[in-house]
Amino acid sequence: MALSNTATPRYYGEFRDAVIRGDIYVNEEISMEMNRIDNLIADPRFYYDDKAIDGWIAYCENELTLTDGADLHLLDTFKLWGEQVFGWYYFTERDIPDKNGNYVTKVIKKRLTTKQFLIVGRGAAKSVYASNIQSFFLNVDTSTTHQITTSPTMKQSEEVMSPIRTSITRARGPLFKFLTEGSINNTTGPKANRVKLSSTKKGIENFLTGSLLEIRPMSINKLQGLRCKIATVDEWLSGDIREDVIGAIEQGASKLDDYLIVATSSEGTVRNGPGDTIKMELMSILKGDYDAPHISIWWYKLDSIEEVGHPEMWIKANPNLGKTVTYEVYQQDVERMENAPATRNDILAKRFGIPTEGYTYFFTYEETLPHKKASYWAMPCALGADLSQGDDFCAFTFMFPLDDGSFGIKTRSYITELTLSKLPGAMRQEYNKFLKEKSLVIMDGTVLDMFEVFDDIDQYIQDNEYDVRCFGFDPYNAKEFVERWESENGPYGIVKVIQGARTESVPLGELKILSEERMLRFDQQLMKFAMGNCIALEDNNGNRKLLKKRYEQKIDNVAAMMDAYVAYKAYKEAFE
Repeated sequence: MALSNTATPRYYGEFRDAVIRGDIYVNEEISMEMNRIDNLIADPRFYYDDKAIDGWIAYCENELTLTDGADLHLLDTFKLWGEQVFGWYYFTERDIPDKNGNYVTKVIKKRLTTKQFLIVGRGAAKSVYASNIQSFFLNVDTSTTHQITTSPTMKQSEEVMSPIRTSITRARGPLFKFLTEGSINNTTGPKANRVKLSSTKKGIENFLTGSLLEIRPMSINKLQGLRCKIATVDEWLSGDIREDVIGAIEQGASKLDDYLIVATSSEGTVRNGPGDTIKMELMSILKGDYDAPHISIWWYKLDSIEEVGHPEMWIKANPNLGKTVTYEVYQQDVERMENAPATRNDILAKRFGIPTEGYTYFFTYEETLPHKKASYWAMPCALGADLSQGDDFCAFTFMFPLDDGSFGIKTRSYITELTLSKLPGAMRQEYNKFLKEKSLVIMDGTVLDMFEVFDDIDQYIQDNEYDVRCFGFDPYNAKEFVERWESENGPYGIVKVIQGARTESVPLGELKILSEERMLRFDQQLMKFAMGNCIALEDNNGNRKLLKKRYEQKIDNVAAMMDAYVAYKAYKEAFE
């Protein structure tokens, strides 16, 4: 087959046929990615090159080995994923200097995919796939490449490097035999007798092309500024990763032609990190909210927790089930999850791709996705306040009862300059979002002045002409504020909300139901942040209390929402 802008990719075509026949079950996200590939096929701007993907497959199967030295035979999934990387191209005009130094306009062929995201269950051999990508570019790309692999731990990064090192030692194919013949200690003798490919202290070096593949720590400080052509990022959803390392890599890589970032991971357990932001972007792409043909997305997961009880559906979370990991291992984990509840969150996330937020955290990931922007100008509302003079937010949340039974939500918080200055870099970036949307206000000094806070929130209410008909508050640190509120607005509608499992449980349960039905209509990143941080402690009587997992994970805006809801229920007649 020649280069074609109408042909169906070979391995995708086989996969699609199997899905249509019902031989393979796929989840909603994979179905959406299939729609995107179908759109590529129909788009005359993009070309499929079967020779390019065949070349990668031939290299892998003829040259590479597994870590134990066994011959490598690519899985069907590897061919499917690799086809997205190597099989798609487009043509563009570029000014290129000729032999005389004069620039002439030429049409050049460029690889389409610059980023590929794989979210897949544990045991899918995704590190081996990343290794195959890295090895190909290191040894087949004749240009000088700087390549990196990164992961939360050195051990995980070694899973990418080890198969390549084994292939060097074993040298089963003609290319590796050529690249590894000679001596690395020969630096002055004939070049023909020098080794061309070797594992060194720097990483894995191709001396013939001057290329290097190295391990880099998963830290922005260690990744920013690099101009790496090829990067693999492993387990970017795992661990307590608070920095957008993929974005840091792309900043430097995007200055090069035909860069590639392959990001692989099982589902994670960390909330409000860059992983959540990236997943939101990926979901927008899958839904077709905006066009991003240069991004390949293979997001494997069960569609619901009920499917955990149906082994035939497990392939949705791990397409290599039965090949790289057995059904018995998965079954053992299901039994372990039932007998050892402490393991439940990790197993649901890592094996089945179900974000554990819905089970560890009070609000699920889907419940924390912001709604479309909305204005509640001059509408009646309940106001809740969770006040602080320390490092926590001094938080106010407005609840606007809507005709369909849902509630519009707006929030506004206050911190001091001192608190802002103490934030680590990654969290400062998060706070900058709140400042930009004006849901967070920075006050002068080291301690919040409640009279200044009162003046600002009062002005905010006037500017938006909010009709505040009741006011609920947590009594902690609230004396000055509440006294002034009562003096200026009267005693009607003021409700003291005592914190604790006994008093919080009922309103929390009702807010949870509203949230599940997407009837808490918030549109601010600050509320998303606060909802994503909430966990609930349950006592022996089944009563629940809001908590945060770590100090920096603020939940004050949700606490203020609960206060507003309690006040609304107490004075519901004011809204009739």
